Amino acid sequence: MSNSESGEPDSQTGDVTGVVLDFLPHGRAEDDRPQYEKPPLAFVLTEDEFRLLELELEDDPDVQIGDRIDVGRGADTPIVSRRDVEYDDLPSGARSEIDYVVEEIVARNEERFTDFYNDAQPITLRLHQLNLLPGIGKKLRNNILDERDQRPFQSFSDLESRVSGLHNPQEVLVERILEELREDDLKYRTFVREDEQD
Repeated sequence: MSNSESGEPDSQTGDVTGVVLDFLPHGRAEDDRPQYEKPPLAFVLTEDEFRLLELELEDDPDVQIGDRIDVGRGADTPIVSRRDVEYDDLPSGARSEIDYVVEEIVARNEERFTDFYNDAQPITLRLHQLNLLPGIGKKLRNNILDERDQRPFQSFSDLESRVSGLHNPQEVLVERILEELREDDLKYRTFVREDEQD
């Protein structure tokens, strides 16, 4: 986990949209400071790199669970500081929302995630990015590659209708993204950006 904190978002975030997983208007319960000293916190999942962020906000922000907010430079939301967090650092409310939010992000960005099936490449001589997806072995991977060689996939339903044995390609991606968010010791990551180490 990165421990870097800053007064304003850095240039790496640019214009980035995140979805609020949890909002703590009076900060964390385990924070021993008096309530009036605890800043409001929002826990956010970014849509582009699936980064988990803890945002310290100015007093009385207009933020609710499920809101899509700009977490980049020039954000409308008054962000005091931002830091990357790991899944295990999330409050229970954020953990209960994350499955739904990942499903929503994948559904809202169908073209982007369909293109993953079109653009996935080998990682090693024996391992392909498609094999990282739950339930996709050698045979199913080869079926996907053969079909995309004919013509690119246009949508999740196109994928499902053309590739025998691939049921609910959207849900397969959601499962992999959630695995990458929850597990810190995965050797390969495709969707979730790893925290920068200081």
